Amino acid sequence: MSAATAVSLPSHRVLPTLDVVSFPQSSNARLPSAFPGASERRSAHLVGICGSGLKSLATLLLDRGWAISGSDLSVTGESGDGLRARGIDVREGHAFGNVPRGTQLLIYSAAVPSDNPERAAARTLGIPERSYSQMLGELMRGGRGIGIAGTHGKSTTAAMTASVLRAAGRDPSACIGAELSGLGNGGWAGHSDLFVAECCEFRRSFLDLSPTYAAILNIEADHFDCFHDFSETREAFGQFAARVPSNGLLVVRTDCGGALGGAARVETFAIGTPATWTAEDLRPTLDGVSFDLIHRGGLVGRVALRVPGRHNVLNALATIALCHGIGLHFDEIQSGLAEFRGIRRRFEFLGTPNGITWIDDFAHHPTEVRATLETARQRYGSRRIWCLFQPHQVSRLRMLLPEFAGSFDRADQVLIAPAFVAREIRSEEADSLARQLAQQIARAGPPARFCADLDRIVATVDDEARAGDVVISMGAGDINRVYHAFTRRLQRNLAS
Repeated sequence: MSAATAVSLPSHRVLPTLDVVSFPQSSNARLPSAFPGASERRSAHLVGICGSGLKSLATLLLDRGWAISGSDLSVTGESGDGLRARGIDVREGHAFGNVPRGTQLLIYSAAVPSDNPERAAARTLGIPERSYSQMLGELMRGGRGIGIAGTHGKSTTAAMTASVLRAAGRDPSACIGAELSGLGNGGWAGHSDLFVAECCEFRRSFLDLSPTYAAILNIEADHFDCFHDFSETREAFGQFAARVPSNGLLVVRTDCGGALGGAARVETFAIGTPATWTAEDLRPTLDGVSFDLIHRGGLVGRVALRVPGRHNVLNALATIALCHGIGLHFDEIQSGLAEFRGIRRRFEFLGTPNGITWIDDFAHHPTEVRATLETARQRYGSRRIWCLFQPHQVSRLRMLLPEFAGSFDRADQVLIAPAFVAREIRSEEADSLARQLAQQIARAGPPARFCADLDRIVATVDDEARAGDVVISMGAGDINRVYHAFTRRLQRNLAS
């Protein structure tokens, strides 16, 4: 990544008091009951509704009084049950007849092709169509959008930002691609003009949004099915940055700033190096991490998070910069961050069956794998750490195989599942590349084995893991099912 040469950074100096920064109070403008940009429509059918983004969008629209229906290829588990519990008609599979007569809008996920039978039904019935990101863009129009982009950390930072604003009484709306712990969803409708949205770079979909406040957390090579090389990825993020208006705020990590342009005011963040917002003196706590917050060289105060890891300190710095730009006082931000308990599938503690501590994490990129295992090592010391990794997307594994192989050093045992295929046609490469990954990890790192399916992973953990071990199921596919299968296996063994 290029250095932030476009940004002038202040010299570092610590000022004597904690009151050196003015955090002015913002107005909390109220809107009519109809959400901005969407008041003309009141019913929608969502194709791919059990996906994390569309599920959050469904609950947001439901909060606004919309009639919602939807479908997905698989409607098993918590996602389908949760939507149906809220009165949403969710159909399994895709069919022409799934689209209710009278539907005013059809919304589809980026993974749904144009020849999908429900999209065909919309065209036949004269129902307008919107992609998920296009709909987010419509909802953001007319209010103050807060867009979170980056290769890593989007969901957590969006959830942090929405939680801080909500705790401070700013009543934002939000659409986040993960469930907030303790809340049970990632989408809701508030009554202010603030709208927090996670903005994904896949197929440049974040260019459908025009936020007033935006954060770019990091830029790395990813999504090889739509970006040919890193220069295309960087160019897309530059285009996103340019969508922030001149009266807005763009928050970027220092090593990403040089790749970005645009008319908005820019603030930077970093750990231990000069930036507009800097974290220093990081210390692990019982349930997270704390740090000193430095703003333009002056000490603001101590911030305590209830989520662990250096990567979450970076997420918190972006949140702080955004919320300060919106107008929150430091004590409001500090209090809101202290209350934030994280999101599902991000270093999520699941339980301790048979004395084994079980963590689930969404990490599916080498940088994320390394950060998660580093956090686990800091938290659990010399305890034996198992990593059950399911690669996500054959193209990602193919292009980043050496980087993946070098990211498991902090684990003691690694089990590799076949690659989870999404948006791709399944082939033998899903297994062969996963085998290669296990071989390369074992060659220079911890012991690693390929397991042909999730059942084999469950059996291996049952046979070899012992009380006191830490098991981390990791990946963006369905690897989280392993924990539930493991606990069911224990219950059967106890009953027999």
